Amino acid sequence: MGLTARIRTRDGWAVSHAVVTVTDMTGTQVLRAQADAAGTVRDGTPLEPGAYTVIVTALGYAPAAAGAIVTASGRAEVGTVTLARQGGTELPPPGPWTVDPAHSSVAAVAQHLGISSVHGRFTDFSGSIEIAPDDVTTSRVTAVIRAASIDTGNGTRDTHLRSADFLDVERYPEIIYRSTGLTAAGSDRWTVHGELGMRGVVRPVDLDLAHLGTGPDPWGGVRTAFRATAELRREDFAMHYNQVLRAGVAAIGTTLRVELDIQAVRGESLPAA
Repeated sequence: MGLTARIRTRDGWAVSHAVVTVTDMTGTQVLRAQADAAGTVRDGTPLEPGAYTVIVTALGYAPAAAGAIVTASGRAEVGTVTLARQGGTELPPPGPWTVDPAHSSVAAVAQHLGISSVHGRFTDFSGSIEIAPDDVTTSRVTAVIRAASIDTGNGTRDTHLRSADFLDVERYPEIIYRSTGLTAAGSDRWTVHGELGMRGVVRPVDLDLAHLGTGPDPWGGVRTAFRATAELRREDFAMHYNQVLRAGVAAIGTTLRVELDIQAVRGESLPAA
């Protein structure tokens, strides 16, 4: 009996201080509960069958509302409610923004042996964002990644990835992405069109971008956050190495999933440490 719900941010984190209020169709409050440390609400208060409105609030986030139907069992399963940080989900104010590598990550995931995934990340990168003042679709993003900074947690594997079989870091030390445009894909989602240069090959690559919010930081600056994903085919960048195992299964998948979690600080450079 009662209510169950999961409260998450747009990038999947639990909102442990969220408060869930349930009202009936007359607007009368019938239940109020707070999420636990895992962002989960479980309240055993029995509810009469019918339609209800679930309102979720949390300090620092815009309120969210969802409908819920209570069955004859007296239980309402709301599922996952996603909260957006206050300040809106539109792109941040116009002007230059500088990526903060200390609070950002550039990761890639590849399938291994057809049954699991290998996760890696680049530890040395920089980037800049220019939000256009008039036509936001002309905003620009530039990022530079040091190819040799690949880290998968295994020294032998990382050495191989740096070799000519893969990144060939001696000949091509930098991976460079430059955007060419922006297209709206929803209220808080964008498609970033651009070109990725890697191993001496330049290919068009689109990023699926979600703006997570903008707000002040504890050091007197303003920060904005994004999450972006893309899929790359290794063969498009002349990385043909592979081992074929049983029944034609490749040791390493041909597709890489790129996952970017980015924080940027307003201004043309990072603040002094």
